[in-house]
Amino acid sequence: MSALETLMETKPMSSTGQAMSTGVAATSMDHLLATEPTEDLNRPTDEQTSTKQVAISVRNLRKSYGEFEAVKGIDLEIPAGEIFGLIGPDGAGKTSVFQILGGVMQPTSGVADMYGKPAREARSFVGYLTQTFSLYQDLSVAENLRYLGELRLLTRKQIEERGRRYLEMFDMERFTDRLAGSLSGGMKQKLALACALIAEPKILLLDEPTTGVDPVSRREFWDALAKLSKEGMTMVVATPYLDEAERCHRVALMHDGVIHETGTPAEIRNSQGLKRLEVKASDLGRAEDVLRKNAAIDDVQRFGDRLDLMVRDASQGEASARETLSNAGIAVLGVKRGAPTLENAFVATLRQLNGEVSTPEFPRRREFRQRSKDAIAIGARHLYKRFGRFNAVKDINIEIKYGEIYGLLGANGAGKTTTIKMLCGLIASSSGEMELAGEKGSLRSTFVRQRIGYMSQKFSLYDDLTIEENLDFFAGVYRVPFAEREEKKKWVLEVSGLEGRGNLMTGSLPGGWKQRVAFGASVMHEPSVLFLDEPTSGVDPLARRAFWKMINSLADRGVAVLVTTHYLEEAEQCNRLGFMVAGELVAEGTPSSVKADRGGHLLELITDQPQDAADLLKRDRESWRVSLFGDRLHVIVDEDVDTGIRGVSEQLQVANIQVLKAYEEPYSLEDVFIAIVEKMRRRNN
Repeated sequence: MSALETLMETKPMSSTGQAMSTGVAATSMDHLLATEPTEDLNRPTDEQTSTKQVAISVRNLRKSYGEFEAVKGIDLEIPAGEIFGLIGPDGAGKTSVFQILGGVMQPTSGVADMYGKPAREARSFVGYLTQTFSLYQDLSVAENLRYLGELRLLTRKQIEERGRRYLEMFDMERFTDRLAGSLSGGMKQKLALACALIAEPKILLLDEPTTGVDPVSRREFWDALAKLSKEGMTMVVATPYLDEAERCHRVALMHDGVIHETGTPAEIRNSQGLKRLEVKASDLGRAEDVLRKNAAIDDVQRFGDRLDLMVRDASQGEASARETLSNAGIAVLGVKRGAPTLENAFVATLRQLNGEVSTPEFPRRREFRQRSKDAIAIGARHLYKRFGRFNAVKDINIEIKYGEIYGLLGANGAGKTTTIKMLCGLIASSSGEMELAGEKGSLRSTFVRQRIGYMSQKFSLYDDLTIEENLDFFAGVYRVPFAEREEKKKWVLEVSGLEGRGNLMTGSLPGGWKQRVAFGASVMHEPSVLFLDEPTSGVDPLARRAFWKMINSLADRGVAVLVTTHYLEEAEQCNRLGFMVAGELVAEGTPSSVKADRGGHLLELITDQPQDAADLLKRDRESWRVSLFGDRLHVIVDEDVDTGIRGVSEQLQVANIQVLKAYEEPYSLEDVFIAIVEKMRRRNN
């Protein structure tokens, strides 16, 4: 059995055919024990759950499927109250580990104990949130909570009290009567977590819990996890988003069934001994190519308005990069030094294990006609979309040129997908003018259809067809010449890591592989305009890099790309960004310019009581200004840096919270995004 087939493990099913979360447990939160007289012999004692107690012990754990060994003798020890991140590429074996810890399946050999009990016997105090959520779409929020609570034999009073507590924690108490199927993606994630928590588990397993969730909801989700951790709950989290892994106390890098590194995010970031240089140059595409050949540079990653270089020595690396670019006739517009990210370390480690990841060259067969530099590929003027009395899109004005990558960002429900559907002619606008691929007025002509590619957020492939049948279908729809089809189908399978597997059913593919196939299907006909709605949702960092290498190569050729994403580190790859809030386009610019326009300062603090510090600072500040990242606290202040640090430190010292370190950090796009969204929400309220 292959690594791909290993990931197609069947989830346990309910009688209605829905995937079920497993092991949501009986009472455990210490402050509620006084009101819960019932005794659970399987529940760990309070003494066992002290912060010094080992909550999860894994020794020489192995899992085989026939001759294929998915998990190859891993060891882990996780103390109570820790948020532990398990990160790794698709096929690393993470889901197999989660299913063993959740008691869903037995290991082939080795030990997986939860508070001293084998995982299968510990299901009464272990919560497990799977990648496929167990919500019942036709039940309300309250009915989903009640069903899960009754399934775990809780009393009506327990269900009501705990349900209310978690809905208030997730700011969802107003939506108890809303059907789960009518919730946004972020709200569904929060409800799924509330359902997993209602039985008060001591251990919570979260397998990619925020895939497809917008940055505001993701931050709220992680703030809730931090509070639960402080109360003593132990969590193991798998995530493809390495900015999220920064919020864990410790992380482990898993690859090919083996754990290669374990440590705090800071330890992992610094483990490679690399420094990061942000380089701005006159021709990023050509600069990337020439710098990749420089032996003094370990890694080159292209972003929308810069390159990130990883080097051993910052001074020597900068000098070497400047000389290389100068010799190639490329102007250096600026160089800035920065700390490596967790994703930098992750990719560097995987490159050492796997070697350089190569992306097969796209088989180009079409020549684009020459256009002026100012030619508009995608345009909208005073665009509106109304559904009854509801204005989903309000007065949008956008101009995207050929060869440009434009990122459209916004929280769930902001109107991004509706805007894309209007711009590519899938739905009619209520009013306004649009231009697409050189045509105005009707956007449904055969001429336009042959020149656009569209990768939908939710529907791109037919699950009940094989991969090859899907590719044949889309090749026919897009009128790919018969003489080119086999060559292009082969390319899609290669870039998807599915060579020789075209006969697999598409519905059986894990999300990351399915996204790769969907992307390939959307570009087989060589469009000049490409719409990508969350193309890398659930895709691991290595595959995400391959995606963006292809997207950049298309843009370099002159393709206009409009992309949406909830992963804001990825949004740095775009040339320009537009921020949507409640149907309006409220900010626009390059990644660097939108960060520079925010004003104020981002302070990073390390304290001896990080969660208490976060709670205290949020009492008299807007909540979006304060966020916890593991043991680090981010606080956005309007005053100058020294005044801000002094004011925050004095406030914390009054509460006997010691500030160990404090300094300024540059804004991330997530900080900018959340500030824009929250300020617009206040204005609209």
